[in-house]
Amino acid sequence: MSAIVTLEALDLAALLCSRLCHDLISPVGAVVNGLEVLEDDNDAETKTFALELIKKSARVASARLQFCRLAFGAAGSAGASIDLGDAETVARGFLEDEKSKLGWQLPRTLLPKNRVKLLLNLLIVAGQTIPRGGTLTAEPIGEGQTMGFRVRASGPNARIPQAVQPLLSGEPGQSIDAHAIQPFYTGLLARSCGLAVTFAAEGDAVVITAQ
Repeated sequence: MSAIVTLEALDLAALLCSRLCHDLISPVGAVVNGLEVLEDDNDAETKTFALELIKKSARVASARLQFCRLAFGAAGSAGASIDLGDAETVARGFLEDEKSKLGWQLPRTLLPKNRVKLLLNLLIVAGQTIPRGGTLTAEPIGEGQTMGFRVRASGPNARIPQAVQPLLSGEPGQSIDAHAIQPFYTGLLARSCGLAVTFAAEGDAVVITAQ
């Protein structure tokens, strides 16, 4: 078996921080823009538009922060467990919009935090396989503390991005930058849980399995 790519702890932390900043800069920037419009424009209709922009962007930023706290953060002390109900709430806030819906078929139970973090990161990866939107469905494989996951992404032009599986597997020769760090980190989580991640194309869907 080929050696698995590793990163220095400082590099991993820096790249994950870059990823988080990428997710947050757009809604936070929109809030700033809206505030500037409120300060500089006296037109009532424009001010109303700016307020709606601020409210919507603040909700998006909050949803992304809550999701990232569970998906990338410490989320409690070492060995902590996370409620799958909480994971569902943050996943819906982060992933659902006009184009994408989430089907959550997992039981409400406590799981080791790295398994829950893995599930949330698998949902991000699955979302990348349906660029035009669609439905993400999360299902359990097995039960209890050793539960695995199946995530199905259904939508037009569903496809497996070329670099994602090698990044998840940590194959040598992959360029790991701020764009690639999320699937690479997903692979780290899977290996920490003793799970293997596989992809399969099924018609207009991509199925990702961690077991």
